[in-house]
Amino acid sequence: MTTVCVPSDDVRAALSGLAVETIIWDWNSEPPPGLDRVVFAVPPYMAGPPPAESVARLPALQVVQLLSAGYEAWPPMLRPGVVLCNGRGIHGGSTAELAVGGLIAVLRELPKFAELQRQGSWQPDRTDGLDGKRVLVLGVGDIGSRVVTAVAAFGAHVTQVGRTARAGVLSMDAVPSLLADQDVVVLALPYSAATHHLVDAAFLAALPDGAVVVNVARGAVVDTDALTAELSARRLRAFLDVTDPEPLPAGHPLWRVPNLLLTPHIGGGTARWLDRAHALLREQVGRFVAGEPLRNVVG
Repeated sequence: MTTVCVPSDDVRAALSGLAVETIIWDWNSEPPPGLDRVVFAVPPYMAGPPPAESVARLPALQVVQLLSAGYEAWPPMLRPGVVLCNGRGIHGGSTAELAVGGLIAVLRELPKFAELQRQGSWQPDRTDGLDGKRVLVLGVGDIGSRVVTAVAAFGAHVTQVGRTARAGVLSMDAVPSLLADQDVVVLALPYSAATHHLVDAAFLAALPDGAVVVNVARGAVVDTDALTAELSARRLRAFLDVTDPEPLPAGHPLWRVPNLLLTPHIGGGTARWLDRAHALLREQVGRFVAGEPLRNVVG
């Protein structure tokens, strides 16, 4: 029988009825009996990669299924031949929703009106909107593609960029020549050595005055000091759901800069995310048991 390691009772319940044995383990606590039989493992969500000794406790491991879209820290942890799958589809809709919602909040100046509401002050004003805006979306995955669809529905002119060019998608090589014409840049691409500080001082300086930077990828895709300088000068605006460092420590300049709307990495944190996670896990384990190709293979 296939042995699956899961992080909690609710995940075990989601696999009910499948012909599998389940062992509950969080990858960090005292290991339970039977880990030597585990071939399919599901680490806890948002726990980060485990210590190397935890991976070593799973000598029969064949598949790791993550509950997150991000997976950059995992490949070095796994032995050659172990298949790594991410959680594409679990958080894409909710993260894209937050990206667009945060962008609209910045353009429509909702934080300003929330403050006026607290003051009991009725002050109508004209604001920006998405209609006619030039939006550059970096990322062609679930999140980026949903953002493209959503902002286009509000009349934005969208350019989408991926690692390589294809129909309707430009390559990353085109980005420097595009920046001067963009009103909005949405970051929804995987974090890697190639995207570390992709948005640096030169990238930001190339954007026109008043442009909005939206980051729902990883905090380190952006050079925090460079963005802080642009926001402090009130030249650019931003919505960030991720930061570098993260969690953002007390007293950090990003807490106080103008022109910034900030949320604490809540992109995937909607009420129904567990339903989507459980559905994906059940499908993936079912595919594995049946010898069918797995979804979302990233390594």
